Amino acid sequence: MNIDNKTLYKWIRIALKVLAVVFVVWFTFSMSFKAYDFGYRVFTEPAMEGKPGVNVEITIEEGMSDKQIGKLLEKEGLVRDADLFVVQYKLSAYADEIIPGTYTLNTSETAKEMMIIMSGQEEDLEE
Repeated sequence: MNIDNKTLYKWIRIALKVLAVVFVVWFTFSMSFKAYDFGYRVFTEPAMEGKPGVNVEITIEEGMSDKQIGKLLEKEGLVRDADLFVVQYKLSAYADEIIPGTYTLNTSETAKEMMIIMSGQEEDLEE
């Protein structure tokens, strides 16, 4: 059985198109699940540890960016993901409210609780 070149190229093109469609579908689903997971974590991320946790002293310096603060908190074991903290911070009522200074935070506090403390609005913790 002889297959001419035209037929062979036709089948190769069809196979490549099918592979491209499969890749696009896989990539779309994969990114959709990752985006959903990240978005879900923005609003539901728990503290690093249960109570009583561990106290950690950090210093927020004048001019530190949101990203630098997130990286500091991640480095000190207070949050799991600096990028997630930045998104939580930007979406919070405490955006651009963090006051430079030295704070004692605890690994049993959520990112929101840490933001409240670092913004000097501890009365919000009681609510």
